[in-house]
Amino acid sequence: MSGRHNNKLPNNLPQLQNLIKRDPPSYIEEFLQQYRHYQSNVQIFKLQPDRPNKELADLVMFLAQVGHCYLQHLSTFPQELTELLLTHHTTLEPDLRMTFCKALILLRNKDLIDPTGLLELFFELLRCHDKLLRKTLYTHIVADIKNINAKHKNNKVNTVLQNFMYTMLRDSNPLAAKISLDVMVELYKRNIWNDAKTVNVITTACFSKVTKILVAGMKFFLGKDVDEENESDQESEDDGPSARDLLVRYSTGKKSTKSKKKLEKAMKVLKKHKKKKKVEVFNFSAIHLIHDPQDFSEKLLKQLEASKERFEVKIMMMELISRLVGIHELFLFNFYPFIQRFLQPHQREVTKILLCAAQSSHQLVPPEVIEPVIMTIANNFVTDRNSGEVMTVGINAIKEVSARCPLAVTEDLLQDLALYKTHKDKNVMMSARGLIQLFRSLNPHMLNKKDRGRPTEASAEAKIRDYGESEAKDHIPGAEVLEEEKGEGEEDDAGWESASISDDDEDGEWVDVHHSSDEDTAEMAEKLQSMPEEERQAKAAVVSGSRLLTQDDFKKIRLAQMAKEVNAAPGKGQKRKTVDSDDEGDSRGEILTLRNIEKLHKKPKADKETRLATAQAGRTDRKDFAKRHTKLNPYASTSNKEKKRKKNFMMMRHSQNVRSKGKRSFRDKQIALRDALLKKKKQYK
Repeated sequence: MSGRHNNKLPNNLPQLQNLIKRDPPSYIEEFLQQYRHYQSNVQIFKLQPDRPNKELADLVMFLAQVGHCYLQHLSTFPQELTELLLTHHTTLEPDLRMTFCKALILLRNKDLIDPTGLLELFFELLRCHDKLLRKTLYTHIVADIKNINAKHKNNKVNTVLQNFMYTMLRDSNPLAAKISLDVMVELYKRNIWNDAKTVNVITTACFSKVTKILVAGMKFFLGKDVDEENESDQESEDDGPSARDLLVRYSTGKKSTKSKKKLEKAMKVLKKHKKKKKVEVFNFSAIHLIHDPQDFSEKLLKQLEASKERFEVKIMMMELISRLVGIHELFLFNFYPFIQRFLQPHQREVTKILLCAAQSSHQLVPPEVIEPVIMTIANNFVTDRNSGEVMTVGINAIKEVSARCPLAVTEDLLQDLALYKTHKDKNVMMSARGLIQLFRSLNPHMLNKKDRGRPTEASAEAKIRDYGESEAKDHIPGAEVLEEEKGEGEEDDAGWESASISDDDEDGEWVDVHHSSDEDTAEMAEKLQSMPEEERQAKAAVVSGSRLLTQDDFKKIRLAQMAKEVNAAPGKGQKRKTVDSDDEGDSRGEILTLRNIEKLHKKPKADKETRLATAQAGRTDRKDFAKRHTKLNPYASTSNKEKKRKKNFMMMRHSQNVRSKGKRSFRDKQIALRDALLKKKKQYK
């Protein structure tokens, strides 16, 4: 019992650590004793650094815990630990090495070590063949750089670390280079190092000889926008005309079937414009920050042509090159013949290759460069000897390429593809109709007359610009629907007149009161339909130069421009059957997805294995249809009566009961039936 009250502080480090944190000056003697003990253990350790030393590990963690209490005595302690790790990190016992690293992380969290030197040390330690250590260091490096830049960007530290990481990416050790790349990617995704320097350092990883580093670098540039998956459908009412504006415009006046159809069509056009005008948010704009995308894409193409990597890696290279060419509108003419070799229906991952062909086409590419690609797709995919899915994919790919480079499609090819609008396969039919719908808005004159649909004012003005042609306007298109500046008194009078309610409506019904500005805009648009195009442009130029336009004015202009897609062209009032397509609301952003190529309107028929699997999945819980056992104990033996009932008939045919059953009288049979029914009734009570 006497030993329990003895002073155990020299041997009980957790208790001494707790007391020191409460009152450091009172326990300085005990601390110095442990510090001298640590120094002697370090000398022993240096003689045999590969042997485990639990006592040294405990002392190192103890000194790291109380390091902030005795700053003068432990001023050289972090430097000693750093030198020990630098000198012996390859021969150190794994647990002891992990303890040293945790002690340094603890000192860094207490802001007792400069971050630059420590992070450089940790990057050196990434070469160790210790997975747990590498994971711990990776987590700390990311968290530490995040904390350094928490309040404001620490450009001094960031510049030093970025330069160091640039050398680490070229390190001969693939493990260290891969984790350095992972750190930079993670910091970019967390918006800590989201500058151009980080992105251009990561571009060097795309030319690495190590496949893992190469793939990680390309995956970084092929990543999706953060907001792309969580798009919100909420539209701002101030950006353009709303559904209410259309109701006001097309619901005024006499109610008729014609006005109702016009309203429905206007609602479709509004939905299409909402998707078309949606502003793209590039939170993951790594591709946009590359300094020299032309040189980068040329080097990637050269590497792709000489590459001996797996086919999946080659596909990733194609996707990255096509995205670079499409977003930056680069000239890389050798890329199209390279892709053309793979455009066969039997080719593996052919839909991704078609996506690359569509993504890499843009309006600055000469039509004669893109035209062979389109002809190859048409000849190899859009033929009756292929299945419906193959033909659908081919037409969809041609539609996406022609949407970006309309001049590459010849009139003969377009009219030939338009004939598939009556194909027996619904997927092919809907894809052909989507192509027709696209060229109705681009250039209806390339289609046959019966495929142009009902001519509207917008389709009459549609025209594909020649290669390299730019259209500069000296006025705001559609400004002719606005009036020139008026006095305020006139506007107020007009407003009161239109908002007044006549005294004749005294039957207690609701009366629709509309804004005068909406009615004026509708009337003005009707007047402009009969006005020649030159007069419209002249009036638009006068209005644009005579007044400052407000948000309401721009809303009226957009409403009038949308009406052009609904109203029939002058002198073209005849009825014509329209071709409806689900593709008219498709939004074409900078980045295409596989859904644009693989879009099937009809679900393909499931094969036998899929149908069997679905049927088996529906039979998992069928206990309701199973026979109910009335035994209290399901494992009990059967009774003699039950055994007799289940006996084989050939063994019972000569028994007295069986033989006498056929000789029963009618009365006996009645009694037996009555008893059986009563017994059955008792069982179900």
